[in-house]
Amino acid sequence: MESNEPDFALLGPDCVLDAIESLGFVIDARIFALNSYENRVYQIGLEDAPPLIAKFYRPKRWTQQQILEEHDFCLALAEHELPVVAPMRLNQTGEDKPLHGVGSLFEHRHFRFALFPQRGGHPPELDNLDHLFQIGLQLGRIHSLGRHHQFTHRLRLSINGWGRQSQQFLLENNFIPASLTRAYESLSNDLLQLCEQFSDTLQATRFFRIHGDCHPGNILFRDGKATFVDFDDAVNGPAIQDIWMLLSGPRENRIIQLCEILEAYNEFCDFDHKELVLIELLRTLRIMHYAAWLAKRWSDPSFPVNFPWFNTERYWSEHILELREQYAMLQEEPLSLPAR
Repeated sequence: MESNEPDFALLGPDCVLDAIESLGFVIDARIFALNSYENRVYQIGLEDAPPLIAKFYRPKRWTQQQILEEHDFCLALAEHELPVVAPMRLNQTGEDKPLHGVGSLFEHRHFRFALFPQRGGHPPELDNLDHLFQIGLQLGRIHSLGRHHQFTHRLRLSINGWGRQSQQFLLENNFIPASLTRAYESLSNDLLQLCEQFSDTLQATRFFRIHGDCHPGNILFRDGKATFVDFDDAVNGPAIQDIWMLLSGPRENRIIQLCEILEAYNEFCDFDHKELVLIELLRTLRIMHYAAWLAKRWSDPSFPVNFPWFNTERYWSEHILELREQYAMLQEEPLSLPAR
């Protein structure tokens, strides 16, 4: 990633407000920090205008090209009238436009940031089939456009990147307690070896631009319609990656939910049922990646405050138990749709 980038400790309220003012906005000095751990996100009050959302990207995580690819994808979706919260693209023309700044990615005191319109709503109810149908419709539309090509600079979902590298980071940086190291290393090696059995299927699956982190917290419902937010983890990946996190409960419930989503999804984009075999693989990779993500951010003072349960012996014991459960799940019969 780029060098000479500052630390979030230097991003105080004055710096945030100065950044917004530098683009020509007239602020009313109201600033409200929103829940975001990877980046820093603020609601900014404006004079004679609705508040806007300012997202300051974590230094050294993404390159400028990777961020701009995310923006271009979201803006293309918005231009096709898809329900996403895309970054604001500013220019220097028009009386109602800010005075400074062109494009969607800006910089102030070496902090890169973007602006978004404020959107309200609530997370979907995963036991509400109408909500799942609406999500399926919009995901089908998003994927239909996402399939046009792949990202050039952003990541490609892989067993090595999400699984093996996560394991190596935890072991090499001594996050696993000594009393659990042998158990973790042995189990994670066995688990990754089992994951590799899905490698050919994963490689044969069509990859394209997807949301990448499509859990209920990144979907807002309002007036019966779904809006997708936070494409920060957009990757090249399979369609099922944006679907499996919406399934919950016993197996029979998950099948019903999946049928509802795919019935709507297939109106705009054909889903390859062979991808269903990848669900538990993707769940395993997410579990391993999440633990490593917390570990990589542990030096950020906000993480011990917001995740006090992490990096305790109890946490790692439960993590190992969760990996054991995944080892069993990977060997079970995958979800399948009823024959028509």
